[in-house]
Amino acid sequence: MKGLLISDFNIENLASYLKKELNAPAIESVSVCYGQVSQTLLDDAAPIWRERPDFVVAWTRPEGVLQTFGDLLSCSPVSDQDLNREVDSYAAALLRASKRTRAMFVPTWVIPPFHQTQGLLDLAASGGGARALMRINVRLLESLAGAPIIHPLWGDKWIQLGGPAAFNYRLWYLGKIPFSNEVFKAAARDIKAALRGLNGQAKKIVLLDLDDVLWGGIVGDAGWEGLILGGHDPAGEALVDFQRELKALTRRGILLAIVSKNEESIATEAIAKHPEMVLKLDDFAGWRINWQDKAENIIDLMADLNLGLDSAIFVDDSPVERARVREALPQLFVPEWPSDKRLYPEALLSLDCFDRPSVTEEDRQRSQMLAVDRVRKESKFQLHNTEEWLATLETAIRVEQLNQANLPRAAQLLNKTNQMNLSTRRMSEAEFQAWATQKTRQAWTFRVSDRFGDSGLTGILSIEVNGASARIIDFVLSCRVMGRKIEEAMLYVAISWARTARVQEVCANYRQTPKNKPCYDFFKKSGLSCRDGNMFVWDAAKIYPLHSAIRLISNDGGTFEKTSADINPSESIRVDDHLRESEVNADLTHG
Repeated sequence: MKGLLISDFNIENLASYLKKELNAPAIESVSVCYGQVSQTLLDDAAPIWRERPDFVVAWTRPEGVLQTFGDLLSCSPVSDQDLNREVDSYAAALLRASKRTRAMFVPTWVIPPFHQTQGLLDLAASGGGARALMRINVRLLESLAGAPIIHPLWGDKWIQLGGPAAFNYRLWYLGKIPFSNEVFKAAARDIKAALRGLNGQAKKIVLLDLDDVLWGGIVGDAGWEGLILGGHDPAGEALVDFQRELKALTRRGILLAIVSKNEESIATEAIAKHPEMVLKLDDFAGWRINWQDKAENIIDLMADLNLGLDSAIFVDDSPVERARVREALPQLFVPEWPSDKRLYPEALLSLDCFDRPSVTEEDRQRSQMLAVDRVRKESKFQLHNTEEWLATLETAIRVEQLNQANLPRAAQLLNKTNQMNLSTRRMSEAEFQAWATQKTRQAWTFRVSDRFGDSGLTGILSIEVNGASARIIDFVLSCRVMGRKIEEAMLYVAISWARTARVQEVCANYRQTPKNKPCYDFFKKSGLSCRDGNMFVWDAAKIYPLHSAIRLISNDGGTFEKTSADINPSESIRVDDHLRESEVNADLTHG
């Protein structure tokens, strides 16, 4: 990736650490001459912008870009109005420059401790430097809040990690470098973690051992009553806090699962009965609790959850088990783990592999959805065949046009879904929205529910008309609902809409990646004819069938409202009545 670094100080050390830091992505960055902040942000034609950077870091000192704040640090009287006006002007420059990149990172402002030596006056309502710093940071954050491309980063965190020597006065006077290397290292780690999150590479699941990980002791020997967990024991208290932090991850959409060598009945009894257990069985997406090899269990569990090995982190107290899994499954992230249980919460919180740009309602409900899905799968084994099972699910799919409400989740799904993904495009919210608003294009989201519960927004479909052909661009579906005829329902929507545009054919060009073979396998059996290996085509003169077990619902009757009259103004073609109904039943396409 290519980055552009804009600063009012010498930022070359950050460029160096971004390049040398071992974690993905690989980065080459260029920096603007320090002190050229406003000129660079405001000049669209500046040579530095000729090659659009993948990301921009705009890292400044408040006294370097806000003259009024510099005056305040010199104990000169300043007005709040002047200070606010300068903050707003700087925010406007950032917003303007953000249109020239895919992502912009803006660290919050910090000041060195020698500017905070007024004692009681540091936080005074008038002239307090520390108080003014808080206020301008809040104002900047609020001014940038509506820009999905701009991502503020917490600069104060890097200063804390840098310790007492975070501000290096000697380096400042030698080379206009205000911070120590530890600060730049921390910044590089966070920026890379943010880029992984934006690219859909954040970890999705934590695989956990049980004995001496979620609790202290061996449950098979001590019984659940004899485990160390909670109470007044230091290790027990730390383990409860560790579970609380794991529980917090589930509210951000991170899944939990168990891979443990134990008797399943004994282990699950401990989870269910121990009064200090924060995590319950419903908090886990799945488990493999037996005496088999952990690497083999991980492969089996991840396949059952339809997740790639590279989306997981494995936590185990045993160095031997960690080494075994790390060697057998190099795609898996296996961090070193402290032997002191009191350090477990800190070890978990220090991981930078869960970063993501937003948290949606689907994220918050993901663990519960997976628990429901486990019940759903169990019901499948009670019936004789798949068709009977599908008929009992009472599946309903709500189709919505892409809009401001569903855009964050749609962009998240677009960027992190790998298996059922036709094109594997990666786009920011703003880019996806801008693409979809073109008059020859349409994009929908799909929300799936059944008698067991709501699976949330799990599908994206986009299509583009070009002359006599309509091309499916994005065909994205969460692995949680694959294989339940949702894929066919999405094709039904695409082809039905394309037929109103009077095209002759609907095509889908499969772009192969290392992970999206399930998408290719679906299209091979979808009924579309295959051309040249990767191009799938449907004759638009024919209606594509909707499975009888699926109930398709339009959110407001306007799901299909961008018709051929928009694409070809010379034509005025009535949308099929069955696409205007609030509920589209399968029997309309059968018989």
